[in-house]
Amino acid sequence: MTAMAQQQARARQGGFTLIEAVAALAIASVIILATAGLIHNVALHFDRGTRGVNEAERIVLAIDRLGADFGAARFVTRSSAAGPAVAFSAEQASTDGPAKVTFVSAAGIGSGSAAASEEVVVLTLESDGVLVRLVRRRAPWLGPRTSFETLRPGDPVVLLEGRFDISFVFGRVASNGALSWQEAWVRETVLPRFVRLVLRDRETKSDLLAEADLVVHTDAPARCAGDRAVTCLNAALAQAPAQASPPQPSAPESSQ
Repeated sequence: MTAMAQQQARARQGGFTLIEAVAALAIASVIILATAGLIHNVALHFDRGTRGVNEAERIVLAIDRLGADFGAARFVTRSSAAGPAVAFSAEQASTDGPAKVTFVSAAGIGSGSAAASEEVVVLTLESDGVLVRLVRRRAPWLGPRTSFETLRPGDPVVLLEGRFDISFVFGRVASNGALSWQEAWVRETVLPRFVRLVLRDRETKSDLLAEADLVVHTDAPARCAGDRAVTCLNAALAQAPAQASPPQPSAPESSQ
């Protein structure tokens, strides 16, 4: 055997050639890249699924909170620049501030006697240009002399936040049973019967809640409970501005 043949034989016995090593590295690189891509896709879809579940849970919790607040809304009067009015106000967004809903509720957050006390609930729709937030704040209700314009509510809680559009509309029931909806509730003499939370996807404009209606159970002041409810309610409504008077129900009842 010549020296060259012996050298080639030793090279074959000693390991891989350069071409074989490069080929092995290329195959290993393809396997690593494919595995990394698979792991990335799994993690991405898992993260999206987790965010979707968390967002759905947050929406459910927000509706529960709003349902408790509106369900415990009180039929009480308040001071205003235009005269006495029911303590329930819903204003659309303007140059003076964001859209805001203000009312008196007995569904306080907490435990013990503090939870049973009446408080003013303020819901604002705030936007930073990208995200929209539904923020709940509260303030103590000190009676009819409490002015909504001078309130300084605190304890902010973000109920909803995301890339969608949020709004409220308010339902009124006429004496003939017809239901009508309006976007604002200002200087009214009665509470709305229903409050609808509208949550729409900003891109598709689809309704994410399919018209979630929240019921306002109280339809008369607490003092109007009893046999003389109609007379009492008429007297209460007479104290409010005449232009805001809605059709009066034939037999109002108090759920308080």
